Amino acid sequence: MLIYIGIFVFKIIEDALGTLRIIVVSNGKKKLGALLHFANAIVWVAVTGTVISNINKDPLKVVFFALGSLVGSYFGSFLEEKIALGTNIVMTETSNVNAEKIKINLRKYKITDIKQNNNTLIMITCPRKKTNSIIELIKSYDDKCTITTEKVKSFS
Repeated sequence: MLIYIGIFVFKIIEDALGTLRIIVVSNGKKKLGALLHFANAIVWVAVTGTVISNINKDPLKVVFFALGSLVGSYFGSFLEEKIALGTNIVMTETSNVNAEKIKINLRKYKITDIKQNNNTLIMITCPRKKTNSIIELIKSYDDKCTITTEKVKSFS
């Protein structure tokens, strides 16, 4: 039974590392991505070698391998969401009065605004970790406004 638990746990680790690696590289962190890939390869060789060894006599190893893959992929995505690497831009259009209140509360971020008649388009560049709290703040001033977010590829 210990071998099945080991396969399951190490497959979770391998897939979580792989998921994180892809996300880290897509955020421009190539060196960290390479280190994660190195660790991922070591775990992959160990766990795959264990599963393949005597696979005909013990096909249950494949089931635990697949279950670990399922959980590892989900866990990697969960971890990435918690780490929240990268930068987002949050955009909203609201009344000029609400826009001023929103901008005062978010002055620590890079803000661009465009006024047209009685409305203002606000663009806030922020760490991805802060996106949800910024959206909540905007909604506290104007719960009917449209809010969009985009991932920023490069920021300087």
